[in-house]
Amino acid sequence: MELKDKIIVVTGAAGGIGRAMALRFAREGASHVVCTDLNGPGAEATAAEIGGTGLRVDVASETEIAALIERVETETGPIDLFCSNAGVLAAGGVEIPNEDWQRLWDINVMSHVWAARHLVPRMATRGGGYLLNTASAAGLLNQVGSAPYGVTKHAAVGLAEWLAMTYGDDGIKVSVLCPQAVRTDMTRGHEDHVAAIDGMIEPDSVAEACVQAIRDETFLVLPHPEVLGYLRNKAENYDRWIGGMRKLNRVYGSKT
Repeated sequence: MELKDKIIVVTGAAGGIGRAMALRFAREGASHVVCTDLNGPGAEATAAEIGGTGLRVDVASETEIAALIERVETETGPIDLFCSNAGVLAAGGVEIPNEDWQRLWDINVMSHVWAARHLVPRMATRGGGYLLNTASAAGLLNQVGSAPYGVTKHAAVGLAEWLAMTYGDDGIKVSVLCPQAVRTDMTRGHEDHVAAIDGMIEPDSVAEACVQAIRDETFLVLPHPEVLGYLRNKAENYDRWIGGMRKLNRVYGSKT
């Protein structure tokens, strides 16, 4: 799909990957980019740079996501591309309180579910559309030092797969973004963490990878190409891969 003249929504657009996406999509000639974030002024600042719309939206609320989709489709036009990009991280394992598990579940997984629930039927009726869901390399490999992040990102990848195989015949394209470390607020102070083992890239590089994936209608977006090799190793010998991850956990498990 070409992005020129398209109406696009980006969540988590106040900074980091979401902001980079919004700016890059505008340079591609998108007709309108709606920038949303829990940080409303931040979303408005991003939108102001590109002549878009900035809105405060809490993606942990289905009601707010449904209202966002209704507002854009009513006031701006049919959404061609919806980028469920907002995400959060929490350090720790199974001992993390239930409320923290639930917060990551709602933001990292259910926000994608709710966007699809309220937008896919509209897209299917008009013959197509595009969903770009931000997961993480942790959704393919796992996350040393954070059980809820690894688990929820795996679920995000699984959902994207399900959407692609279920609605592809309705003209709906799906891509899932799975980077390793990206220089954002989430990774600040973690430059020596395992996710940065292959280098920490800039959000602009991630946005560029997304544009190319959308143009080519590629499902898996890997700004760090090394991830594909790790994924192949995992599939080839799961036990050996677990052993390697245990070694990484000994070094990095307390650094999240």
